[in-house]
Amino acid sequence: MPISVAPLYAGLLGVLLLVLSYRVSMYRRHHGVSLGDGGHKGLHTAIRVQGNFVEYVPTALILLILLELSGRQSWIVHGLGAALFLGRVLHAQGLTANPAGKSFGRLAGILLTWLMLLVSAVLLVLGAVAGI
Repeated sequence: MPISVAPLYAGLLGVLLLVLSYRVSMYRRHHGVSLGDGGHKGLHTAIRVQGNFVEYVPTALILLILLELSGRQSWIVHGLGAALFLGRVLHAQGLTANPAGKSFGRLAGILLTWLMLLVSAVLLVLGAVAGI
């Protein structure tokens, strides 16, 4: 069964990871730091934004792919993929704008990411157990 929706979001998220990784590399180059953050707050924040991305996105993409492979309607997969992508963009923007504390982007981003994970997991469990 070919899939077409999840690869769209995998590709978009792959590009976003490259952007976040590039930011870390540019900070490292600017400050001459190859390991750690060298005590530079901007570099520390960029590292955490990238790190948070790689902590959540692989599992979320696996769930998204499994949902599509299990035959879920494409609008559900699109909705969950869009929530994940928007959540990761908002989180990166929010944490970058206010690394020391709260921001709308950071909160909205993590909530969208968690909601995507929760809904995806529940749909997969229901599909496996009850055929829903």
